[in-house]
Amino acid sequence: MKKLLLGCLFIFIITSIKAQDYFPTNTSVKTINNSITVFTNATIHTDPSNFIKNGTLIIQNEKIISVGTNLDIPKNAIVIDLNGKHIYPSFIDLYSNFGIAKSKRPSSSSRRPQYDATRKGYYWNDHILTDQRGLEDYKFDAKKAKELQTAGFGVVSSHQQDGIMRGTGIIAALTPNNGVLETDATQHLSFSKSVKSPQGYPYSVMGSMALIRQAYYDADWYAGGHSKTKDLALEALNSNKSLPIIFEGNSLDNTLRAAKIGKEFGLTYTIKGSGFEYEAIEEIKASGANFIVPINFPKPYDVSNPEMAALLNLQDMRQWNQAPGNLKVLAENDVQFALTTADLKSIKSFKTNLLKAIEYGLDKEKALAALTTVPAKILGKSNEIGSLNPGSYANFLITSDEIFEKNTILYENWVQGSKNVITNKELVDIRGNYELALNGKKYTLNVSGELSKLKSELKLDSLKIASSINYKDGWVNLLFNPLNESKTEFVRLTAAAPDNSALTGKGTLANGNTTSWTATKVEGNKEKKKDSKKSQESPIVKPLTFPNVAYGFTNKPTQQTTLYKNATVWTNESEGILENTDVLVKDGKISKIGQGLKASGATVVDATGKHLTSGVIDEHSHIAASSINEGGHNSTAEVTIEDVIDPDDIGIYRTLSGGVTTIQILHGSANPIGGRSALIKLKWGESANGLLYKDRPKFIKFALGENVKQSRSTTSYRFPQTRMGVEQLYIDYFQRAKEYDALKKSGKPYRKDLELETLAEILNKERFISCHSYVQSEINMLMKVAEKFDFNINTFTHILEGYKVADKMKEHGVGGSTFSDWWAYKYEVNDAIPYNGAIMHSQGVTVAFNSDDGEMIRRLNQEAAKAVKYGGVSEEEAWKFVTLNPAKLLHIDDKVGSVKVGKDADLVLWNGHPMSIYTKAEQTMIEGVVYYDSERDLQLINDVKTERNELINMMLQEKNKGMKTQLPKKKVKELLHCDSLDKQI
Repeated sequence: MKKLLLGCLFIFIITSIKAQDYFPTNTSVKTINNSITVFTNATIHTDPSNFIKNGTLIIQNEKIISVGTNLDIPKNAIVIDLNGKHIYPSFIDLYSNFGIAKSKRPSSSSRRPQYDATRKGYYWNDHILTDQRGLEDYKFDAKKAKELQTAGFGVVSSHQQDGIMRGTGIIAALTPNNGVLETDATQHLSFSKSVKSPQGYPYSVMGSMALIRQAYYDADWYAGGHSKTKDLALEALNSNKSLPIIFEGNSLDNTLRAAKIGKEFGLTYTIKGSGFEYEAIEEIKASGANFIVPINFPKPYDVSNPEMAALLNLQDMRQWNQAPGNLKVLAENDVQFALTTADLKSIKSFKTNLLKAIEYGLDKEKALAALTTVPAKILGKSNEIGSLNPGSYANFLITSDEIFEKNTILYENWVQGSKNVITNKELVDIRGNYELALNGKKYTLNVSGELSKLKSELKLDSLKIASSINYKDGWVNLLFNPLNESKTEFVRLTAAAPDNSALTGKGTLANGNTTSWTATKVEGNKEKKKDSKKSQESPIVKPLTFPNVAYGFTNKPTQQTTLYKNATVWTNESEGILENTDVLVKDGKISKIGQGLKASGATVVDATGKHLTSGVIDEHSHIAASSINEGGHNSTAEVTIEDVIDPDDIGIYRTLSGGVTTIQILHGSANPIGGRSALIKLKWGESANGLLYKDRPKFIKFALGENVKQSRSTTSYRFPQTRMGVEQLYIDYFQRAKEYDALKKSGKPYRKDLELETLAEILNKERFISCHSYVQSEINMLMKVAEKFDFNINTFTHILEGYKVADKMKEHGVGGSTFSDWWAYKYEVNDAIPYNGAIMHSQGVTVAFNSDDGEMIRRLNQEAAKAVKYGGVSEEEAWKFVTLNPAKLLHIDDKVGSVKVGKDADLVLWNGHPMSIYTKAEQTMIEGVVYYDSERDLQLINDVKTERNELINMMLQEKNKGMKTQLPKKKVKELLHCDSLDKQI
């Protein structure tokens, strides 16, 4: 019995101790607030789609106790009558660095690049910071909290915005007391490297994508207990894998790239977008991701100077016009999105921009959801924040009217039951139109704007008089220059805020005499009614094109049944060149070739006197990509150009005008083993994925020579530095790949390595090598290395000394894709001759001419003619240098490269001999779709001019209204080459 009593006493003591707040209070007398506060007679919006008229909200401490009508009011409760006012849930910002200082770049005088990680016991790359915790850097920021509260926010999700994998973020209420609601609430990613580490890899976006993929694979491997090395970064990644994942996209291209990784790994990302999601809404919708959308709309450009206006490209002008409609488009397509204050220079502009989005068609209920229930759902906190239900935190706003009306006043923002006064509820709303009587004169006065920052417009008859108004602590002060008097003298009027519709007070005239004045309100605040009227007149928004740049299609073009009549057809087959021949295109294929063909319903093109050929193919191109080199390592087989295709590149349209239909976008020559290629058709207006060849063969870029051994670099210390080192690197990597492949095929556990996976595909003859090359010694070397590992090099590209080793190339089975007559641009091309292509061709090597240049690519038809001049190659064979031969090198000659029944209808109609410098492409067709038409091009030139003029006039109107503008900036698309390096990310 004694033991039982002692046990009960122990439990009682422990329970009492647990119930006590044992933290000392050193700054004030300790008080515990257990009071109950009741808000009555309000319209309570419990969530975006539900509200209670004349409702009651009861809170105690930091939580909501009950909400509804006819509730019993507890005794001793504080009762606040909110008759005529509204209560809404406070807003939530999902993408913030609130309270977390930015990481700082370490000062370093060393010019040596860093290749290896500096952190011991962590991942091999310093930019993987999954162990980073926002909580450790968090410090409540009272000033920033006040700004956010004034904009309506009560909760933020905040994280350290540094690194590619950035670790975890917190959920914080905007109150200094018990503000952190959850310490490790979210995990974060981006494509941007950490400023804390100078480690060079990754150097590009495609490198960041490869690194993220590898980290995911490594985390799975580590979780399986296979690793012999402790890795705290991978442990953190695995332990946080159930948290919501927020990925910083920022640009539309990067947003889609993030979504691509999410789909690959079956992850539902919440992606912080750009505000331009409308430009690719079908892809955005198909991604299945959630989005956090900034509402930092572009300002109009100052186009008053015609020369400055001419600097603007049409896409930037359109984005100014179209971006405010982005949220409407997202909502109409059922894309789940939240809103953020991120990217705003001033949080004060948040409401202005949101009201503009509503003016452009955003549904108000969707807007409220994007600020409350949607972010709460993404965070998995719907029961605690984002709505006003019993048990939720007492985070709510008290407003004068419906929250998204222009003149609605935000009075208070309660966060966790603590009141934050934004505007005094007792202040009388003095906005409206008045007749002001002063010193025998009658003025008209309009008072508008926010109560905290009012604007006045004073007129005498129709003449506007400069004035300013101040309203503080219930007192109105109006200051203006009287008519026809010195500008250094002012009239000063003062009045107490009225209880009725008139302002009455004392004033001092410009001459110093005092007087009385009265301003009688003739209309109430009519702005709301005017606004609702305006909202019925939707803003003029320019329609999208595909792509949404100059020369885009209003509607995506479709396949047509087309009959070309009486053309000179260059078949590239045994039939040779056929005169006065018809070609029928149907269902994207070449259906018939012959004379006198007929087809009901076909579009008939009279090709008399014109030449019809297969589309030009460029084996080596760098257009249509936003990144070319990943130079961070000497081998980057894990990266792929497919990740960085730029479908909006105007180079695609320009290239179509030169009759080009297919290109291989190659990685650059920054390293011996570069990245994987992208094989695309130039389907102008399609998405990046829509450009890719279906069932495409796999290629990778290798490189030899001065670029990879860094002959002209003064800062790189990366291996290799010599041509001997390049050879050894290949042997080393292929040996590693051979061992990796053997382990994989053995069935034993293995760590998936994206780099070695790619190299193993080469050993297994599943991937082909296009190798940047110049000097004969290196060409021989790589063929021998390949033979040592029992595979063949597919193509030597550039290969300006190919004529020296053409016999050995034929024996090895490698093709040559070269320039017709480029040379003397660096030392290793000193032995180049214009007969190179012809000599290789004479030895039985499959020869192509490539561009490696965004300008030359439009004149590859003329480049082919140089094989006739230099070496006497026949016209038919020379034409194959830019059509059938590159198709063979790319292993797509069963689909394209010649005019043959059953092949893809990738055709070009030329107005003369296809290799003449005077000839132009009139039509360029891909799979039966006309993507370029010279007549349409002339019309588009006029359309672009007209649209630019319309947008310029719209911007001038905005400037005349007093809107802030930005200076026009010229954007120049860099023409990328093999040695083009990205700016480090």
